[in-house]
Amino acid sequence: MRSAPVIGLTAYCEDARWSHWHKPAVLLPANYAEQVAAAGGIPVLLPPLPGIAATVGRLDGLLLTGGGDIDPGRYGAQPHPATSRVSGPRDAAELAMLDAAVAAGKPVLGVCRGMQLLNVARGGTLCQHLRGDAGHTPAPGTFGSHPVRIAAGTRLAGILGANGAGVDVPTAHHQAIDRLGDGLVATAWAADGVVEAVERSDAGDPFLVAVQWHPEAGADPRLIKALVAAAGP
Repeated sequence: MRSAPVIGLTAYCEDARWSHWHKPAVLLPANYAEQVAAAGGIPVLLPPLPGIAATVGRLDGLLLTGGGDIDPGRYGAQPHPATSRVSGPRDAAELAMLDAAVAAGKPVLGVCRGMQLLNVARGGTLCQHLRGDAGHTPAPGTFGSHPVRIAAGTRLAGILGANGAGVDVPTAHHQAIDRLGDGLVATAWAADGVVEAVERSDAGDPFLVAVQWHPEAGADPRLIKALVAAAGP
């Protein structure tokens, strides 16, 4: 009997309240884990601690989740006034996990912050605050929705069955890719030109796909299913 693939989910360390307690907690919205489990994977939360990259050898795949902004110093920029929730320990832990996963040939899916982290890891830069309102940044604590155009012939198009077509995606972000990182190719765009997805420029294995939107918050499970399938035996 084949075992289900183990998928590591990068988690936050945040100040949280539950019951009578108010303490720092390792947490992640449950829909990430629920979608991985529904796709046939075993979700495992990975706290942003030193040395956590050593767990990658025990994983079959890695999902870089959304969250706060990446330290602009990591891509040679000064902080914008709107840049917030920067966590040096999380940046360091997730960059180390990403490096370990890529080096080991493990499939990786990046979501929102996860896409930005991948871009920074490859020497790219970020726009720290998007101007105007094209549906990227809804009211705090909610997700918006807007269409994205997906490039034909890409791995993402194959997953979503949208060669050159548009799909509506759930979204909540105020930062985006500026200069694309080395070895990456943009594969989807919003109507205002914001890059909404990237993947390996050679489109080969291992699986390395990242999106600016939040598939875990929507009704389309195909991206997370594709990660779990790529991580399977």
